[in-house]
Amino acid sequence: MKLMVGDTVLITAGKDRGKKGEIIRVIPKKRLVVVAGINLYTRHVKPYAGRSGEKTTRERPLPLSKVAIINEKGQPDRVGYVVTKDGKKQRVFRKTGTVIAVKPAASKGKKAAKK
Repeated sequence: MKLMVGDTVLITAGKDRGKKGEIIRVIPKKRLVVVAGINLYTRHVKPYAGRSGEKTTRERPLPLSKVAIINEKGQPDRVGYVVTKDGKKQRVFRKTGTVIAVKPAASKGKKAAKK
C-alpha cells in the first residue's frame, strides 16, 4: 500500500470532507485506513453485571480512495515509487518529486510479534 501509519492525509469525501488527520492503522487486505479523530461514531454499551452503561466514540475505517496524502507544501498529492541506484524503493510525492520521509513504526503488527 502506498499510504503508511503516520502519514498525514486529507479526507476527500463524506461527512468529514476537508479535515486532516494522521493515519493510525492500515488494513491492506480491505484497502482501508483509520485516521485519528476522523469518521467518529458513537457506540452505546449496555449495562451488565453491576457495570453501568456508557457511550463511547470510536474511529471507523475509511476506504483508501477517500483520502489523499498531504505533501510538504500542505497540498493533497499522490504517491509514486522511485528505485534508487542501490536497488531500494522509495516513496515520492508525484507533484513535487520529493522523497517521503520514513517514520519509525511505534510497534510491529501481529505477524511480527509471532516471529
